[in-house]
Amino acid sequence: MYNYLNLKSMKKLNLMLIMLAVLLSANLANAQTRWSLEVDPVTFVFGGYAAHLRVHPSGSEHLLFGAGAYAMNMPSFMVDLNPQNKGQGWQVRLNQGIGLFGEYFLREVNRKWFLGGQLGWQQYKVKKENLNGQATYANLLFMGYGGYVWRPFTFPLYVKFWGGVGYSPQISGSSEVAGQTYQVAPVTFFGTFHLGYTF
Repeated sequence: MYNYLNLKSMKKLNLMLIMLAVLLSANLANAQTRWSLEVDPVTFVFGGYAAHLRVHPSGSEHLLFGAGAYAMNMPSFMVDLNPQNKGQGWQVRLNQGIGLFGEYFLREVNRKWFLGGQLGWQQYKVKKENLNGQATYANLLFMGYGGYVWRPFTFPLYVKFWGGVGYSPQISGSSEVAGQTYQVAPVTFFGTFHLGYTF
C-alpha cells in the first residue's frame, strides 16, 4: 500500500508540475508576468519544508496563481484539536502535501488583504506512543483562506499572514495502528505565514 501511495503521489506531483509548466510557458513571452517564491518558516521549525511558486499573470492587477509542496510534523496542539485524539499519544506527520492555489487581492497582487483557495493532496503518517508500527493515509484538501500581505521594505520581500478552513476527506490508506484508530476529522483549520520574494 505504501509503494502504491508513493506512486500515486508522484503521478499527482508530475501532473501538477506539467500544468504549472504550461501556465508558465504561456506567460514567459510577456515581460509583465511576475514570479514569486514563498517559503513557510513554521514548517521548518516542525521538521518539514514548504516551497511555493506563484505567478502573477500579465494584464491582471488582482490575481495570483501557483503550486507548492510542503511537509511537517503536526504539533500536539493541532492533533488535540480533535477531542477524540486529545491526550492519546498520537504522533502525526504531514508527510507530503502538494497543492494548487488561487488568490484574489483587493488592492493589488502581494499587497494588503486577499482571499484564496487551495486544492491539494496530502499524505499523512501516524503512530502512537507505546505501540509498534505506523499507518499511512491520504486525503484531499479543499480550503478557503484569507490574509494580509505586509511589505516592510522598498524591495519586493513580503510577509504573508493567512488562515483558512478546509474540507479534507480521506481517500486512501488507513489511520489504524495496532488495532487503535487515529480519528481523522473531515474539517481542518490552519494558519501560518509565508516569506516571499517577487522577481
